Amino acid sequence: MSSWKSLLLRIGDKSSEYNSSSDFKDHIETCFGALRRELLHSSSEILPFLLQCSEQLPHKIPLYGTLIGLLNLEDEDFVKKIVENTQDSFQDALDSGKCDIIRILMRFLTVLMCSKVIQPASLVVVFETLLSSAAITVDEEKGNPSWQARADFYVICILSCLPWGGAELAEQVPEEIERVLVGIQAYLSIRRHTSNSGLSFFEDGESGGDIEKDFLEDLWERIQVLSNNGWKVESVPRPHLSFEAQLVGGKSHEFGPISCPEQPELPSTISAVAYGKQKHEAELKYPQRTRRLNIFPASKTEDLQPIDRFVVEEYLLDVLLFFNGCRKECASFMVGLPVPFRYEYLMAETIFSQLLLLPHPPFKPIYYTLVIMDLCKALPGAFPAVVAGAVRALFDKIADLDMECRTRLILWFSHHLSNFQFIWPWDEWAYVLDLPRWAPQRVFVQEVLEREVRLSYWDKIKQSIENAPALEELLPPKGGPNFKYSGVDGQGKTEQEQALSAELSNKVKGRQSAREIIVWIEESIYPIHGLEVTLSVVVQTLLDIGSKSFTHLITILERYGQVMAKLCSDQDKQVMLIAEVGSYWKNNAQMTAITIDRMMSCRLVSNLAIVRWVFSPENIEQFHLSDCPWEVLRNAVSKTYNRITDLRKEISSLKKGVISAEEAASKAKADLEAAESKLSLVEGEPVLGENPAKLKHLKSVAEKAKEEEESMHDSLEAKEALLARALDENEVLFLSLYKNFCTVLMEHLPDASSDVTLQSLKSIHGDSMAVDLEESSTMEVDDENGIPKKSQSNGGKASNTCNVKEKEQWCLSTLGYVKAFSRQYASEIWPHIEKLDAEVFTEDVHPLLRKAVYSGLRQMSNEL
Repeated sequence: MSSWKSLLLRIGDKSSEYNSSSDFKDHIETCFGALRRELLHSSSEILPFLLQCSEQLPHKIPLYGTLIGLLNLEDEDFVKKIVENTQDSFQDALDSGKCDIIRILMRFLTVLMCSKVIQPASLVVVFETLLSSAAITVDEEKGNPSWQARADFYVICILSCLPWGGAELAEQVPEEIERVLVGIQAYLSIRRHTSNSGLSFFEDGESGGDIEKDFLEDLWERIQVLSNNGWKVESVPRPHLSFEAQLVGGKSHEFGPISCPEQPELPSTISAVAYGKQKHEAELKYPQRTRRLNIFPASKTEDLQPIDRFVVEEYLLDVLLFFNGCRKECASFMVGLPVPFRYEYLMAETIFSQLLLLPHPPFKPIYYTLVIMDLCKALPGAFPAVVAGAVRALFDKIADLDMECRTRLILWFSHHLSNFQFIWPWDEWAYVLDLPRWAPQRVFVQEVLEREVRLSYWDKIKQSIENAPALEELLPPKGGPNFKYSGVDGQGKTEQEQALSAELSNKVKGRQSAREIIVWIEESIYPIHGLEVTLSVVVQTLLDIGSKSFTHLITILERYGQVMAKLCSDQDKQVMLIAEVGSYWKNNAQMTAITIDRMMSCRLVSNLAIVRWVFSPENIEQFHLSDCPWEVLRNAVSKTYNRITDLRKEISSLKKGVISAEEAASKAKADLEAAESKLSLVEGEPVLGENPAKLKHLKSVAEKAKEEEESMHDSLEAKEALLARALDENEVLFLSLYKNFCTVLMEHLPDASSDVTLQSLKSIHGDSMAVDLEESSTMEVDDENGIPKKSQSNGGKASNTCNVKEKEQWCLSTLGYVKAFSRQYASEIWPHIEKLDAEVFTEDVHPLLRKAVYSGLRQMSNEL
């Protein structure tokens, strides 16, 4: 890499390029000197690289802005090109809705204004253009309020620039910036407050009766405090001030006008459902970047100004965004932000807020696992204790944590411990054995241990809990498969059935074909023993042969899947097949989920059969005790969703191919017609058409192009037919899923005529429950080892012990999963919402079920 590139990349870092100096002024002068020397013959390389650095290292934007300001003194034309390129990129980002690019480029423009590169008035015009678009969007008469997500995003972008340039704007164009702020206040008065319902980390009722400020309202309040404090921000470096005397001599460039995309048309029929669909589409395209997860009490977190907390969050989120493929670089930049204070607690809260973000984290959860692991290694004296404190605080509130967040926390925590030799002070949580088996804290510990066993082996995990040996009770069973025909005493199977199983095993080992085995079953087993015994013998025996490893299982399903398919030709028999899998792997939840998932991939069982099995009585009893049935259900719905997603991608690709084929066929036809219409001389006589050899070649090309076009059209039609069928199947799947939810919940929930809420469910039979939420949420964490002081005083037992009765906990857990499924697959559910309303969510459905579904879809039930 060229030295000037290294200097640009490492500016602001303690690195060898800058002799480990941390003085920003020295860095800028060194880098400027190198760029000035290269500018004459490498300007075409420097310009895109400098813009790329500014985009992808946004926490260094003040340094790059000052650097560009100094370059402006040397070469105005070069900097003018930077401004023009930035304008083109900004307009393109607006047109295509690239939220991160819009936000970063607005910050970049603000810093360029501070360095005298663009005029303050130009920046104000950008602000006013965005603000005007936002105001029109939320206007009930002229706009389309369902797209408020985009309008809010524009206003958030304006406000989030002000920590980087508010002081300069207030000094240079006070009236204009005041006009913008008044406009934002007016916008806030006409927009709708954004409810966090359905996307909150904790279930309703925890925060009390006050309406929480939404993200935009909170940011507006922080900016007002900043304005009243004279725009002083500790967390934003202002290196341009060191070069102010030089920068003032530079020419300020015009930033041309920009335009916001037209707002989407209002739906032809105005209804709550149509509004909800457009609102969902808008929130998908312009998602809220983060939701704050306040894990630690104010007494433990860093004492920062509100605006500094916002700025550091922005830095951290930017680093997570742009370094998602480079975990070590990510951790390195996260611990070296350009701020003069410590921020470990805020960093932990920000990372956990992304890991648990609803409806989806920005990146795969494994990314956050690796980042947390690297941060623990980068800051061994501080960060591990902070992470441990976060886990304890979340564990204390686990009963109120959203079910999907709970699942993600279990998966993260078990994986995290696997990277640190499974070391954890389990004795602190040994008290969960005294809680009922359905208590959320006890279930959490049980699920973490089960996931740890998957990542290691049973004896290793037993050894890891030796400081709390009683917790062995919560480990999954150690035994392997539960083979009915193993010959072990107590299995209760006849010798005849065991002989059939042994014979089938010998046939498989003898490499008999699936067809031969089917004939043997149809002639020798089925007529004599009937379906139930036949199915049990065949499935159990084949599973036992494939139980040695995942590869063995795949091989068996590929070679002898036809045998199972022949036996289980309808849904009822497929449910029996899945039940046999559950019976065989009853001691291993992981293999149960994997086997059923592979069977669905091989089309041996349908998603509807899996739904029916999940809602069978033996599984319903486990809804609040184990994640196993939910894991199987998640896999089935996800596989169905993935098939549809893959088909849509293939159709999109085919449509591009069709256009190319049509163009090629059209060109070939035109070439042929042009050749046929030409006059040529043959033996001195004029003849219509070119020489026969060329015409023959052109005809061949035209025919092949036409065939290719028809082939592409046929492929597209076939894929579209498959997609239409898949969407119909998807509709049937969700109807079946919600009908089953409705049936089981109506049997368990209290009478709908009573004014029942989630909070009242928690308090049923729980009058004696000693819960002090305020005390629990302000748990103190010891500085050195992260152990809660409160826990030390009561022998490790938390104060908010569970006293919710089993039936109520079953309802709470199941409703939580209803909301989680509705939220995760909202894009696939919205197209079918009218049918679901008509057939499932009728007037007599329980209000808590309706609320859970609509909350997951981000639509309040009273709006439908």
